Amino acid sequence: MAKATFNMEKPKTYCEAVEGYSSTNVHRIYHDKAYGFPIESDHELFERLILEIFQAGLSWNTILNKQGNFKAAFHHFHLQTVASYQEADRQRLLNDAGIIRNRLKIDASIHNATVIIQLQKEFGSFKNWLDHHHPKTKPEWVLLFKKTFKFTGGEIVNEFLMSTGYLPGAHTENCPTYREILIASPAWLKG
Repeated sequence: MAKATFNMEKPKTYCEAVEGYSSTNVHRIYHDKAYGFPIESDHELFERLILEIFQAGLSWNTILNKQGNFKAAFHHFHLQTVASYQEADRQRLLNDAGIIRNRLKIDASIHNATVIIQLQKEFGSFKNWLDHHHPKTKPEWVLLFKKTFKFTGGEIVNEFLMSTGYLPGAHTENCPTYREILIASPAWLKG
């Protein structure tokens, strides 16, 4: 599991990786409160997708520590705002030391916001589009995402879908968060 690579001991799962971390550790907070939980808001789904894109080639620790900076830089991931970004916005983002300054990832974020707005028009929401395609296997999801979005390789798609509850494996069955997610998830998503 990619999220667990921050620990020198190479734990088998993210659950194992955060054992012993304090409740204020960024990984513990993400593991306990966000990872694997279903998301209703299109803006939050977009945020998770963009953070996964920016994480490519970097540590998840870097992304979690910069999450607030990303929120501010990308106008709280407001889809219409990001979709309307022009060259001045690209330059602003490329000059923002608080985020990862990568033109390809920035361009993909703007493009993907535009795509999600189209999906909202067609399906009512980005979440509805995801729900419409659930369940799929990881390879089927990867093909769909590569056809639909930019900068969405296999690991990005896997982590996005696992972190939002569309693919299993975010938590081990003996993890207390696993049980919380089961309670929070709609019945059709569990199957």
